[in-house]
Amino acid sequence: MWTCERVAGAELDVAEVLALYRASTLAERRPVADVERFARMLAGANLVVVAREEDGRLIGISRAITDGVYATYLSDLAVDAAHQGRGVGRDLVRATAEAAPQATLILLAAPAAVDYYPHIGFTRHDSAWTLQAPSDPEGPPSPEPPAPANAPRSKRG
Repeated sequence: MWTCERVAGAELDVAEVLALYRASTLAERRPVADVERFARMLAGANLVVVAREEDGRLIGISRAITDGVYATYLSDLAVDAAHQGRGVGRDLVRATAEAAPQATLILLAAPAAVDYYPHIGFTRHDSAWTLQAPSDPEGPPSPEPPAPANAPRSKRG
C-alpha cells in the first residue's frame, strides 16, 4: 500500500525523483539530463504531492503550479511503471485537487496517456496551445516567436 502527502519540491532528493521519472517513462519528455534545471523544476512547483510505499520508496509524484483558487496546472504526473494501473495516479490527482479545491485542474497529456485522463474524470479541451521556449533543447523550436502586441503585423501571402 502507499500514502500520498504534500511536500516541498525543493526538499525532495533530486536523484530519487529522477529515478522515478525514468521508471515512469516521463523522462522521455523532461530535461532529466540537466540535473540543475530539473532541480529548479521541482523547487519552482508550489504544489507537489508524492506517493510512497510503506517502506518509503517513491512510486509517484504530482508536480503542479496553482494560485489556489482558480487554476492548478498539473505539469507532471509520474507513476513508476511497476505501480501503474493500481490507482496511484488517481490518488495523486485527488490529493492535488484537494489541495486547491476551488481551482480547476488543467494538464497537457503525454501522448501515451491521452486515454487515461477521461477514465479518471477529466474532460478533453480543444483549445490548448503551447509556445516552445526558443532556448529549450528538449523540444522543437517554435515556428515563429510572437510579435510584441504593438508591433506591425507582417502580411503573409
